[in-house]
Amino acid sequence: MSGGGEAEGTTLEFTPTWVVAAVCTVIVSLSLAAERILHYTGKYLKHKNQKPLYEALQKVKEELMLLGFISLLLTVFQGSIVKLCVKESVTLHLLPCSSNERKGSSHTIPETPAHRRLLAEGSANAGYCAAKHKVPLLSVEALHHLHIFIFVLAIVHVTFSVLTVVFGGAKIRQWKHWEDSIAKDNYDSQHVLKPKITHVHQHDFIKNRFLGLERHSRILGWFHSFCKQFYGSVTKSDYVALRLGFIMTHCRGNPKFNFHKYMIRALEDDFKTVVGISWYLWIFVVVFLLLNVNGWHTYFWIAFIPFILLLAVGTKLEHIISQLAHEVAEKHVAIEGELAVQPSDDHFWFHRPQIVLFLIHFILFQNAFEIAFFFWIWVQYGFDSCIMGQVRYIVPRLIIGVFIQVLCSYSTLPLYAIVTQMGTHFKKSIFDEHVQVGLLGWAQKVKQKKGLKGPLGGANQRNSTEGSSAGVQMGGIGRKEPEDV
Repeated sequence: MSGGGEAEGTTLEFTPTWVVAAVCTVIVSLSLAAERILHYTGKYLKHKNQKPLYEALQKVKEELMLLGFISLLLTVFQGSIVKLCVKESVTLHLLPCSSNERKGSSHTIPETPAHRRLLAEGSANAGYCAAKHKVPLLSVEALHHLHIFIFVLAIVHVTFSVLTVVFGGAKIRQWKHWEDSIAKDNYDSQHVLKPKITHVHQHDFIKNRFLGLERHSRILGWFHSFCKQFYGSVTKSDYVALRLGFIMTHCRGNPKFNFHKYMIRALEDDFKTVVGISWYLWIFVVVFLLLNVNGWHTYFWIAFIPFILLLAVGTKLEHIISQLAHEVAEKHVAIEGELAVQPSDDHFWFHRPQIVLFLIHFILFQNAFEIAFFFWIWVQYGFDSCIMGQVRYIVPRLIIGVFIQVLCSYSTLPLYAIVTQMGTHFKKSIFDEHVQVGLLGWAQKVKQKKGLKGPLGGANQRNSTEGSSAGVQMGGIGRKEPEDV
């Protein structure tokens, strides 16, 4: 890497991974900080009732997405980054490709005006560092390629997230005929009033989920849950029991509650989280870029992380359904009315159903990262590039990526949509959007009126207003657990 001629064409293939990771960390950190500043500025303006300014800021925030910040920062600081000069010895460690592979590298980049401009800038920068008997920390061309990769990653992640939710949502919508069938058969007023005795151990839900292998061995039960995610992950008996358990816990006064419609709304709300790229996901990107060292085959080994996590999540969700069946079967022999489970956060990891969404978010992003990295290398440097790796590592990686996408869409996401409703609390999606807006507006007005009251005038009404606010909060969190039938 001595001299300016070599430095001007240095690509990410022969740029130290610690350099790429460091530059990516700085740029992403500044972008996230700028996004947070806009977020808190918007909250401040909203608190001060500066509605026009708040709406204008929201418009700016929508247009200046995180990628826009990254693009802007890369453009603004490009000159400063490429003029950082270091000793040649520090650039010889943690390389994605070995020096021997560099000598044999023969891939070419099409001569375009933009590429010629990059070469000119790189040549000038290399001369600037050569005058100091040093080499550039990062070439203009490598910085440009990093810029492209970040955009490719974001596009692939959004695309894969949309495909997952679309295909998973299509599977969930197939359950609508179950909801319609239940509404037709069980919610006739005269039918509901008739006393009915359900023999628990004869119920399909219990026979399928409790009277099988899991009744005799905990290990066999987990193995059955592992296998169940690959076929018939959710049956009609599962849907009926879980649906009624949710209604009896959270909507006892509304037996005609449309559980399927609520699930769809909840899934659409969660999609807003899944489609984003959070700060902890960028940490993963930086770590991967740092560990992508020649001979380590990092891109191959990390493909197993989302694969293993996805199987673990699917197994856990199936096992939760079995646990719910186990609880009912252990407590009752016969019950009056239909069989219903008892939702509880105790069945989830660390008593937090939200962890499942976090893991699915991470799985989808990491899988998108793997696929994006593969196609970006292929297009940018060619299939025979040293950074691409050997075919025996590439093929399993692509197969795992496709498997993850299919299983998550048709099994794990539908499982998540219904099983995470079995927590202690319900989601705000239980209310229609206009009801949510009305409740939030009412709560804010109560809070403002409370703030306007003086110390003497507000003292007499404190209990009533606090009780009202608490009622809204309790309504958003959950309902009292039902009594056993």
